[in-house]
Amino acid sequence: MNRKVVIESRFRGPPNSANGGYACGLVAEGVDGIASVTLRVPPPLDSPMELIGDGVQSRLMDGDVLVGEAKLAALDMAAPTPPSLEDAIEASERYVGFESHIFESCFVCGPVREPGDGLRIFPGAVEDEGFVAGPWTPDETLTNADGVVDRRHVWAALDCPSYFGLVPSPMALLGRLTAEIDRVPEVGEPLIAMGWVQRSDGRKHFCGSALASADGEVIARADAIWIEMKDSSPGTG
Repeated sequence: MNRKVVIESRFRGPPNSANGGYACGLVAEGVDGIASVTLRVPPPLDSPMELIGDGVQSRLMDGDVLVGEAKLAALDMAAPTPPSLEDAIEASERYVGFESHIFESCFVCGPVREPGDGLRIFPGAVEDEGFVAGPWTPDETLTNADGVVDRRHVWAALDCPSYFGLVPSPMALLGRLTAEIDRVPEVGEPLIAMGWVQRSDGRKHFCGSALASADGEVIARADAIWIEMKDSSPGTG
Protein backbone atom coordinates (compact mmCIF):
# COMPACT_ATOMS: atom_id res chain seq x y z
CA MET A 1 0.00 0.00 0.00
CA ASN A 2 1.18 3.45 -0.92
CA ARG A 3 -1.48 6.15 -1.17
CA LYS A 4 -2.14 9.80 -0.56
CA VAL A 5 -4.37 10.69 2.40
CA VAL A 6 -5.75 13.88 3.94
CA ILE A 7 -7.23 14.32 7.41
CA GLU A 8 -10.02 16.86 7.11
CA SER A 9 -10.42 19.55 9.75
CA ARG A 10 -13.70 17.96 10.89
CA PHE A 11 -11.60 15.25 12.51
CA ARG A 12 -9.54 17.56 14.71
CA GLY A 13 -8.72 17.04 18.34
CA PRO A 14 -6.75 20.15 19.24
CA PRO A 15 -7.73 23.06 16.97
CA ASN A 16 -4.80 22.59 14.57
CA SER A 17 -4.17 18.84 14.55
CA ALA A 18 -6.09 15.61 14.17
CA ASN A 19 -7.81 13.69 16.91
CA GLY A 20 -5.23 11.12 17.99
CA GLY A 21 -7.54 8.12 17.79
CA TYR A 22 -8.74 9.03 14.32
CA ALA A 23 -5.16 9.48 13.13
CA CYS A 24 -4.18 6.14 14.68
CA GLY A 25 -7.05 4.46 12.84
CA LEU A 26 -5.75 5.89 9.59
CA VAL A 27 -2.19 4.65 10.20
CA ALA A 28 -3.57 1.24 11.20
CA GLU A 29 -5.03 0.78 7.72
CA GLY A 30 -1.57 -0.28 6.56
CA VAL A 31 -1.53 -3.25 8.99
CA ASP A 32 -3.50 -6.48 8.58
CA GLY A 33 -4.62 -7.38 12.10
CA ILE A 34 -4.34 -5.87 15.57
CA ALA A 35 -2.28 -2.71 15.25
CA SER A 36 -0.25 -0.71 17.73
CA VAL A 37 0.12 2.87 16.51
CA THR A 38 2.62 5.41 17.80
CA LEU A 39 2.16 9.08 16.97
CA ARG A 40 5.45 10.95 16.52
CA VAL A 41 4.16 14.47 15.85
CA PRO A 42 0.71 16.09 15.91
CA PRO A 43 -1.04 14.90 12.73
CA PRO A 44 -1.68 17.89 10.45
CA LEU A 45 -5.08 18.81 9.05
CA ASP A 46 -6.06 19.39 5.42
CA SER A 47 -2.55 18.51 4.28
CA PRO A 48 -1.67 15.79 1.74
CA MET A 49 0.27 12.96 3.39
CA GLU A 50 1.43 9.53 2.31
CA LEU A 51 0.41 6.25 3.94
CA ILE A 52 2.88 3.44 3.30
CA GLY A 53 2.14 -0.07 4.56
CA ASP A 54 2.87 -3.71 3.81
CA GLY A 55 0.40 -5.44 6.16
CA VAL A 56 2.97 -5.89 8.92
CA GLN A 57 3.91 -2.27 9.51
CA SER A 58 2.98 1.14 8.16
CA ARG A 59 4.08 4.77 8.22
CA LEU A 60 2.24 8.04 7.76
CA MET A 61 4.55 10.62 6.20
CA ASP A 62 4.14 14.39 5.87
CA GLY A 63 6.88 14.96 3.34
CA ASP A 64 10.03 13.83 5.14
CA VAL A 65 8.38 13.99 8.58
CA LEU A 66 7.20 10.75 10.20
CA VAL A 67 3.76 11.52 11.64
CA GLY A 68 2.94 8.04 12.94
CA GLU A 69 3.84 4.41 12.56
CA ALA A 70 2.07 1.12 13.21
CA LYS A 71 3.01 -2.50 13.63
CA LEU A 72 1.26 -5.81 14.23
CA ALA A 73 0.63 -6.38 17.92
CA ALA A 74 -1.27 -8.43 20.48
CA LEU A 75 -3.72 -7.01 23.00
CA ASP A 76 -3.90 -8.94 26.26
CA MET A 77 -6.33 -6.78 28.19
CA ALA A 78 -9.78 -7.51 29.56
CA ALA A 79 -12.42 -4.81 29.83
CA PRO A 80 -14.46 -4.30 33.00
CA THR A 81 -18.04 -5.51 32.91
CA PRO A 82 -19.91 -2.80 30.98
CA PRO A 83 -22.60 -0.83 32.77
CA SER A 84 -26.11 -0.79 31.43
CA LEU A 85 -26.90 1.72 28.72
CA GLU A 86 -29.10 3.55 31.20
CA ASP A 87 -26.25 3.80 33.72
CA ALA A 88 -23.90 5.03 30.98
CA ILE A 89 -26.38 7.75 30.03
CA GLU A 90 -26.67 8.75 33.68
CA ALA A 91 -22.88 8.76 34.10
CA SER A 92 -22.45 11.07 31.10
CA GLU A 93 -24.25 13.79 33.06
CA ARG A 94 -21.10 13.90 35.24
CA TYR A 95 -18.78 14.52 32.27
CA VAL A 96 -16.13 16.96 33.49
CA GLY A 97 -15.80 18.41 29.99
CA PHE A 98 -19.12 20.17 30.41
CA GLU A 99 -17.51 22.39 33.05
CA SER A 100 -14.10 22.95 31.43
CA HIS A 101 -12.58 21.57 28.24
CA ILE A 102 -9.30 22.72 26.72
CA PHE A 103 -10.22 21.18 23.32
CA GLU A 104 -13.94 21.87 23.31
CA SER A 105 -14.22 21.27 19.55
CA CYS A 106 -12.58 17.80 19.63
CA PHE A 107 -14.22 15.49 17.10
CA VAL A 108 -14.79 12.81 19.74
CA CYS A 109 -15.46 14.50 23.07
CA GLY A 110 -15.94 18.18 22.30
CA PRO A 111 -19.16 19.50 23.86
CA VAL A 112 -19.57 22.27 21.27
CA ARG A 113 -19.73 19.83 18.35
CA GLU A 114 -23.24 19.37 16.95
CA PRO A 115 -24.95 16.01 16.34
CA GLY A 116 -23.94 14.75 12.92
CA ASP A 117 -20.62 16.59 13.16
CA GLY A 118 -18.77 15.25 16.21
CA LEU A 119 -19.09 11.88 17.93
CA ARG A 120 -20.29 13.60 21.13
CA ILE A 121 -18.94 10.93 23.49
CA PHE A 122 -19.13 12.39 27.01
CA PRO A 123 -17.87 9.77 29.50
CA GLY A 124 -18.53 10.43 33.18
CA ALA A 125 -17.71 8.51 36.32
CA VAL A 126 -19.78 5.39 36.97
CA GLU A 127 -20.39 5.36 40.70
CA ASP A 128 -18.38 2.77 42.68
CA GLU A 129 -16.93 1.18 39.52
CA GLY A 130 -13.61 2.97 38.96
CA PHE A 131 -14.23 3.79 35.29
CA VAL A 132 -16.02 6.34 33.13
CA ALA A 133 -18.73 5.60 30.61
CA GLY A 134 -21.06 7.34 28.22
CA PRO A 135 -23.38 6.49 25.31
CA TRP A 136 -22.52 6.69 21.63
CA THR A 137 -24.70 6.03 18.60
CA PRO A 138 -22.87 6.11 15.22
CA ASP A 139 -24.74 8.08 12.56
CA GLU A 140 -24.82 7.88 8.79
CA THR A 141 -22.14 10.58 8.37
CA LEU A 142 -19.56 8.08 9.69
CA THR A 143 -19.93 5.51 6.93
CA ASN A 144 -17.37 4.68 4.25
CA ALA A 145 -17.87 3.97 0.56
CA ASP A 146 -19.31 0.55 1.42
CA GLY A 147 -22.01 2.09 3.60
CA VAL A 148 -20.66 0.77 6.93
CA VAL A 149 -19.15 2.67 9.85
CA ASP A 150 -15.54 3.46 9.01
CA ARG A 151 -13.05 1.79 11.35
CA ARG A 152 -11.25 5.10 11.82
CA HIS A 153 -14.25 6.32 13.80
CA VAL A 154 -14.15 3.24 16.01
CA TRP A 155 -10.50 4.02 16.75
CA ALA A 156 -11.51 7.61 17.50
CA ALA A 157 -14.26 6.47 19.86
CA LEU A 158 -11.67 4.41 21.77
CA ASP A 159 -9.37 7.41 22.23
CA CYS A 160 -10.90 10.06 24.48
CA PRO A 161 -12.71 7.76 26.95
CA SER A 162 -9.33 6.33 27.96
CA TYR A 163 -8.12 9.83 28.79
CA PHE A 164 -11.13 10.71 30.90
CA GLY A 165 -10.52 7.56 32.92
CA LEU A 166 -7.65 9.60 34.40
CA VAL A 167 -9.98 12.17 35.98
CA PRO A 168 -8.91 14.42 37.59
CA SER A 169 -6.87 14.56 34.44
CA PRO A 170 -3.44 16.07 33.85
CA MET A 171 -2.92 17.76 30.53
CA ALA A 172 -1.72 14.90 28.33
CA LEU A 173 -1.44 13.91 24.69
CA LEU A 174 -1.97 10.49 23.16
CA GLY A 175 1.33 8.76 22.41
CA ARG A 176 0.32 5.24 21.48
CA LEU A 177 -2.91 3.36 20.88
CA THR A 178 -3.25 -0.40 20.40
CA ALA A 179 -6.73 -1.48 19.36
CA GLU A 180 -8.59 -4.68 18.59
CA ILE A 181 -11.94 -4.31 16.85
CA ASP A 182 -13.97 -7.51 16.95
CA ARG A 183 -16.97 -6.01 15.25
CA VAL A 184 -17.72 -2.70 13.57
CA PRO A 185 -20.95 -1.20 14.94
CA GLU A 186 -23.96 -0.54 12.80
CA VAL A 187 -25.35 2.89 12.03
CA GLY A 188 -27.93 3.72 14.69
CA GLU A 189 -26.69 1.07 17.12
CA PRO A 190 -26.66 2.28 20.75
CA LEU A 191 -23.23 1.71 22.29
CA ILE A 192 -21.48 2.19 25.61
CA ALA A 193 -18.02 3.81 25.57
CA MET A 194 -15.83 3.09 28.60
CA GLY A 195 -12.45 4.28 29.87
CA TRP A 196 -10.23 3.50 32.85
CA VAL A 197 -6.69 3.97 34.13
CA GLN A 198 -4.49 0.90 34.47
CA ARG A 199 -1.35 2.40 35.99
CA SER A 200 0.93 5.43 35.86
CA ASP A 201 4.70 5.68 35.61
CA GLY A 202 5.91 9.24 36.02
CA ARG A 203 4.46 11.27 33.15
CA LYS A 204 3.27 8.14 31.34
CA HIS A 205 -0.29 7.03 32.00
CA PHE A 206 -1.46 3.61 30.82
CA CYS A 207 -5.19 3.53 30.23
CA GLY A 208 -7.79 1.25 28.71
CA SER A 209 -10.99 1.76 26.77
CA ALA A 210 -13.74 -0.33 25.27
CA LEU A 211 -16.94 -0.15 23.28
CA ALA A 212 -19.85 -2.40 24.20
CA SER A 213 -23.29 -3.03 22.78
CA ALA A 214 -26.43 -2.25 24.75
CA ASP A 215 -26.62 -5.91 25.81
CA GLY A 216 -23.06 -5.88 27.18
CA GLU A 217 -21.12 -7.40 24.27
CA VAL A 218 -17.63 -5.86 24.16
CA ILE A 219 -16.99 -5.20 20.46
CA ALA A 220 -13.70 -3.25 20.63
CA ARG A 221 -10.89 -2.64 23.13
CA ALA A 222 -7.84 -0.41 23.24
CA ASP A 223 -4.73 0.08 25.32
CA ALA A 224 -3.55 3.71 25.38
CA ILE A 225 -0.45 5.52 26.57
CA TRP A 226 -0.96 9.17 27.46
CA ILE A 227 2.06 11.43 27.91
CA GLU A 228 1.60 14.12 30.54
CA MET A 229 2.92 17.46 29.40
CA LYS A 230 5.62 19.06 31.53
CA ASP A 231 4.36 21.60 34.05
CA SER A 232 0.80 20.46 33.31
CA SER A 233 -2.10 21.19 35.60
CA PRO A 234 -5.39 19.29 35.90
CA GLY A 235 -7.64 19.85 32.95
CA THR A 236 -9.31 18.08 30.08
CA GLY A 237 -8.16 17.42 26.55
